[in-house]
Amino acid sequence: MSDDRDHNRLRITSAFVFGVIALLIASDLLLDSRDGVGWFHVALEGSVLVAALAGVFVMLKRFRRVDADLALAREDAERWRAENQSLLQGLSAAIREQFDAWGLTEAEIEIGFLLLKGLSHQEIADIRSTSERTAREQARSLYRKASLSGRNELSAFFLEDLLQSAASGRPVS
Repeated sequence: MSDDRDHNRLRITSAFVFGVIALLIASDLLLDSRDGVGWFHVALEGSVLVAALAGVFVMLKRFRRVDADLALAREDAERWRAENQSLLQGLSAAIREQFDAWGLTEAEIEIGFLLLKGLSHQEIADIRSTSERTAREQARSLYRKASLSGRNELSAFFLEDLLQSAASGRPVS
C-alpha cells in the first residue's frame, strides 16, 4: 500500500507541476500581450501553454486508465486466489512436507518459500532482516540438502507436474 500512496503522490505532484507551468505561461502570455510583444513571441508562448495543458490532461487521463487497469488486475488476482484457495493451501502444505523430508531448518524453509515466490536474494535478506550473503548461503544449503543445482531446479521440482500441455491436457514430461 505504501507504493500506491507514493505513486498517487507522484501523480498529483506531476499534474500539479504541469498545472503551475501552464498558469505561469498563461500569466506571462497575458503580460506580454499587454506590453505589445510581437505576434511570433505570443504564438510561441501560446503553443507552450497548449502543450503544458495537453500534458496535464494526458497525464490525468493516463492515470485514470492505469488505476482502472490496476483495479482490474487486483480483482482478477483476488478472484483467482479465492477460487483456488484450497488448492493453494494444499500445495503449500505439500511443499512444506517436502522441505521437512529434506531436513531443512526453519530458516531454510522460509528461504525456500521466498525463492519459490521469485524473490531475489537481496529481497529475501530485506524481508528477513539479514544480509544478502546470509540469504544466499541459506539458499545454497537448501539446494545442497535437496540435491538440486539451484532455483530453477527447485521451482521445477514443485511445478513440473502441475503444468499441463495446452494441447493434450496432460502433464508435460
